[in-house]
Amino acid sequence: MDRIAIIGVGQTPYERNKEDTFDELVFEAATKALADAGGEIGDIDNIITVSNDFWDGRTISSMAIQDAAGCQGKDISTVEGDGTFGILYGMMRVLSGSYDTTLVVSHMKGSESVMNLITNAMFDPIYQRGLGIDATSSAALQARCYMEMSGATEEDFARVSVKNHKNAFNNPNAQLPLDITVDDVMKSKKLADPLKLLDCSPVSDGGAAVILANEKGRKRFKKDPVWISGVGHLSDSYTLGYRDLARSRALTGAAEKAYRMAGIKKPLKEIDVAEIYDAYSYMELMWYEGLGFAPEGKGAELIRSGDTGPGGALPVNPSGGVLSAHPVMVAGMARVIEAVLQLRGEAENRQIAKAKTALAHGINGPCGQAHCVYILGV
Repeated sequence: MDRIAIIGVGQTPYERNKEDTFDELVFEAATKALADAGGEIGDIDNIITVSNDFWDGRTISSMAIQDAAGCQGKDISTVEGDGTFGILYGMMRVLSGSYDTTLVVSHMKGSESVMNLITNAMFDPIYQRGLGIDATSSAALQARCYMEMSGATEEDFARVSVKNHKNAFNNPNAQLPLDITVDDVMKSKKLADPLKLLDCSPVSDGGAAVILANEKGRKRFKKDPVWISGVGHLSDSYTLGYRDLARSRALTGAAEKAYRMAGIKKPLKEIDVAEIYDAYSYMELMWYEGLGFAPEGKGAELIRSGDTGPGGALPVNPSGGVLSAHPVMVAGMARVIEAVLQLRGEAENRQIAKAKTALAHGINGPCGQAHCVYILGV
């Protein structure tokens, strides 16, 4: 089977109330990815767009940005989901043997949306939607379940927020760098018990793009490749009541697939840096466990130890993570891009020394219903 490389990456700064239109975000990200790879749009065989009709406020939302992605005369298709799943589909297109290169683009303008109304619509229309449940209130249910299972506290969740917002000062694309304390998080406005304002990611706008290539296709570009050595994806039950919300069997299964493909046996020791999808602070602790960084119920011990800080044994989210910028649909792709920059040694002030193996992670659906995990190497 062909090896797949990430050969170019591009992203916009993440902000709220950006003036750019959807197609301008896509054009900026795609142009940056092509320049980064040292290629041109003519070097691209196939394009994948990542978009969502609800968030964009129009049907067939992908049609509005295809020209900006350089679709003329090319095969193009759309993924409705997190950017990591768009990259996965792009990989499949290359592995099919029909294409040697693929450009994957994603965009988001959360500032033009109403988050609670849109995320309410992802729940069952008969039994759940009428309750008014949304992304944040359902996450609060999961956070409480996790606390009862693990003994983790609200202060442990706050430590994640403190770490990641501080890391964001080193990322010029981050929206929300903050110098805060655990006490600041604890005193911030409560949104849905036990989650407070500083436990939750912001509303964000932005775009991102990556270029994928096989061994043959990468020769069209000047940039050295970062190889995808492992990938795993898995989904859990749609209905929250059918799941054990305190444990993520989908993430555990996805990580095991990715580790097996990449030959990873001890992730805490073998991975040099991780970028994971922390839409809410408690998620980072849960995902530590699902990714095998900590035993079940022990994620809080890892954040308390400092091992996931910039100078720790396994730095997690040195970019500031999703807590510091959350353009839905784009955020997982941004995790992949940040991992690529780390492995190239191009992460500037957030660079982790001697990073050779990186993990990137994205989620889809309420309370992390589906997960996609990448292992990247040079």
